[in-house]
Amino acid sequence: MTTTDQPPYPSSEPPRGHGSGDGSGHGSGAGHSHGSGAGAGHGHDPSSGHRPGHSHGSGGGHGHSHSHGPAAPVSKHLRKVIAAILIPFTAAVAVGLVVLWPGGAPAHERTGVGFDRQTQQATVTKVVSVSCKSVNASGETPTGNTSTAEGSSAQQQASGTCKKATIRVDTGKDKGRTFTEIVQPDQPRQLNEGEKVVAAYEPSAPKDLQYSVTDVNRRFPMALLAGIFALAVVVVGRMRGLMALIALAVSFMVLTFFILPAILQGSNPLLVAVIGASAIMLIALYMCHGLSARTSVAVLGTLLSLVLIGLLGSEFISWAALTGNTDDNTGLIHGLYPSIDMSGLLLAGVIIGSLGVLDDVTVTQTSAVWELHEANPSMGWRGLYRAGIRIGRDHIASVVNTLVLAYAGAALPLLLLFSIAQSGVGTVANSELVAEEVVRTLVGSIGLVASVPVTTLLAALVVAADRPGPATVGGTPVPARTRRGRRRKR
Repeated sequence: MTTTDQPPYPSSEPPRGHGSGDGSGHGSGAGHSHGSGAGAGHGHDPSSGHRPGHSHGSGGGHGHSHSHGPAAPVSKHLRKVIAAILIPFTAAVAVGLVVLWPGGAPAHERTGVGFDRQTQQATVTKVVSVSCKSVNASGETPTGNTSTAEGSSAQQQASGTCKKATIRVDTGKDKGRTFTEIVQPDQPRQLNEGEKVVAAYEPSAPKDLQYSVTDVNRRFPMALLAGIFALAVVVVGRMRGLMALIALAVSFMVLTFFILPAILQGSNPLLVAVIGASAIMLIALYMCHGLSARTSVAVLGTLLSLVLIGLLGSEFISWAALTGNTDDNTGLIHGLYPSIDMSGLLLAGVIIGSLGVLDDVTVTQTSAVWELHEANPSMGWRGLYRAGIRIGRDHIASVVNTLVLAYAGAALPLLLLFSIAQSGVGTVANSELVAEEVVRTLVGSIGLVASVPVTTLLAALVVAADRPGPATVGGTPVPARTRRGRRRKR
């Protein structure tokens, strides 16, 4: 009886075979073998690829086997090369996390401006309609040109019907205390009885003016939407979806407990963003896709693309003289923490914002190359690269369009203001507000475009360089064959 020892494979699926008669046969790959006996056998083994070959012996038996299934794991040499790159990189990220880990955001006195206000949860308990004139502090009818926005608003306040809301504070030391809020008829947010709101607290103000409604409490609808999202991911993605949610939670933890406090503490925003983004990348990719050579190639492709984005972003942010201080929020940050490098913060945002889309592109391209190799193991790295890059071109078109529209959607109110002012395209693009978004979009898009050929080439080189271990017949190694059917020199 002839026996065959198969090399190990990453798939847990057992070999499947069927045979008839009492003959015996052995084939390596899609080969034919003839041996003694009067029957015929036919079997399938999960080896990688189809390697044609023939062997003949005495007797009239006939055996025939085909190889199907996942590709063999990469060789020990390639695993060592990948490990030699990723292990030092992972160690450097870990050291960076330890060295730059903040002790928490530095304390400061609240300014009472913008987000830097003390807030409490509150409930609207009563709403009544009142004459706007009766609650006008001046007691006089405002005058002015009613054709303007200011004049029209003043006229509504003088002759319209306002709402007087009574709000109860539900949290904090003043729990149970009530205050009133006057809602003008032209205000975009109207208060309704029973509505949950957020009340801002200013202790230095007169007692009857210490509280004011600043926003609506959206915790319940936001939590419900998050729950629906998590349920949909787990139902469709099952275990992999669950791991993706865990990786998402870890990413937010890195952002909340490392990146933001470290920047506030005064560390270089670019360095913090690179280390934090690298940690998120390693955790998310390996947690979602497993510890494998395929994932490692995606990590390398993402890393190289992030380096390119960092270099381009740093150069063009400096060249375009972008300060990163363009709105009330960034102005408040700069006022509270003057030591923060706002242009560095802008670059950090570009890197972190590009990471999520990069992960998608690199994983998709790596998987595509691996599947192409499994479908045709005889294809060399050049053929794999050409086939993979054709897939990548479609991916590039959709991803770049997605990124540009995402940034355009976020800046839509700003673009609308420029449209109202009838500003030219050159004037709009030259303003710092829009220039920031243009640089952010184009730098991120260049990194995304570059990630496709880089990751595809890495994946093609790795998977094409794979050589499975030799099979044995009766304890004797069978000479390995190349994809052209010739024996390799050992």
